[in-house]
Amino acid sequence: MLIMGDPLAKDTCSTESQQQSNHPTSRLKIAVPKGALYPQSVELLAKAGLDVRGLDDPGRQLVFYNEGVEFYIVRPTDVPVFVSYGGVDCAICGKDTLVEAALEVVELVDLGFGACRFVVAEPAQSTGAAEDAYRRLGILRIATKYPHITKKYYDREGVQVEIVKMHGNIELAPLCGMAERIVDITATGTTLRENNLVIVDEVLQSTARFIGNPASVRIDARVRELAEELAIWA
Repeated sequence: MLIMGDPLAKDTCSTESQQQSNHPTSRLKIAVPKGALYPQSVELLAKAGLDVRGLDDPGRQLVFYNEGVEFYIVRPTDVPVFVSYGGVDCAICGKDTLVEAALEVVELVDLGFGACRFVVAEPAQSTGAAEDAYRRLGILRIATKYPHITKKYYDREGVQVEIVKMHGNIELAPLCGMAERIVDITATGTTLRENNLVIVDEVLQSTARFIGNPASVRIDARVRELAEELAIWA
């Protein structure tokens, strides 16, 4: 789904990047996320007509200089940083990563793949315990790898929370008494069920998005044209 009508964020791209985008011989710079979104990202970029040679088996190589395009293979959480600060012109990135990063980029196309959900979950045997704790203490402890998304959700709900920032094994936090609930990402819910956790609310639905640097979207027609081509195949 094309999202070209979204208002553009302010220009955060460097002057150097703008000049490169205007230069007719410069390559279009694209960041591709490592991990789960990578195979479908490469497949979609190929369908859009880009030269993706070498991306099917990159090994340890992180940069590919192909015909008319430069590909940078980066960690998913770093993709919005590369785009916002003008390191690349555009990229593919999960909606969840965009929201958590809260950086200035232009969301151009909902690519539809990589679907997952952010959910609030708690131990199945402790249903109602979180509400009781909140009534007694006036605050909930929430374990998560995504503090920004979590805070936005609970601010919207009007609930005071203490966020316990973790980097993995979030499911263990309520089982160890570190937190009443967790906010985590899930595709099927299997991991939650295996750890005897139940979903109590949905925070956010996420799919892969095609995003652009604000200046590149305005200045470089190739970014807009690629967005239109990707929307056809998405």
